Amino acid sequence: MPDEYLKADQNLNEQAWYLAYTKPRLENVAKDNLSQQGFEVFLPLFKKFKKTETGLVSVFEPMFPRYLFFRPSHEGQSITTVRSTKGVSHLVRFGFEPAVLQHSMVQLILSLEQTRNQISVQEASPYKVGQAVKLKHIALDNVQGLVHSVGSKRIAVLLEILGRPTVVQVEHHQLEVI
Repeated sequence: MPDEYLKADQNLNEQAWYLAYTKPRLENVAKDNLSQQGFEVFLPLFKKFKKTETGLVSVFEPMFPRYLFFRPSHEGQSITTVRSTKGVSHLVRFGFEPAVLQHSMVQLILSLEQTRNQISVQEASPYKVGQAVKLKHIALDNVQGLVHSVGSKRIAVLLEILGRPTVVQVEHHQLEVI
């Protein structure tokens, strides 16, 4: 008897995922409501860095805006209730058949999400130590320099000012890659 349960559980783990198209900016509402109905739900999030007055902060946004992956949590659970779930606009379909994503593809997306969400500001920044950049400030007439270090709030740039190397701290938006 336990072997039957093991096989059923294995089949459930390999079961394909369906795709729901949500109402604008209601991915989390749809996710919560589908979870409450007993569905297994996956909303891939993407770590981004946004500029604020205090510097760059990390925020998580949907990797695929308005799309949500879900699958029944047990055999025999109908997906017909999904289309009337709060936050869901409709099921993604190809003709009359619901769109299906294989479990291996969802696992790959999960892996990418986990990898991306572990990176630091320095790893995500387009500016790398030793890279040639120019200042975008009008008064500095596009002065060029080399990136000395990258921080969450500022970037240290090595400039030659009056014939001497000088490190200057600038904000991310004040630089441009050459």
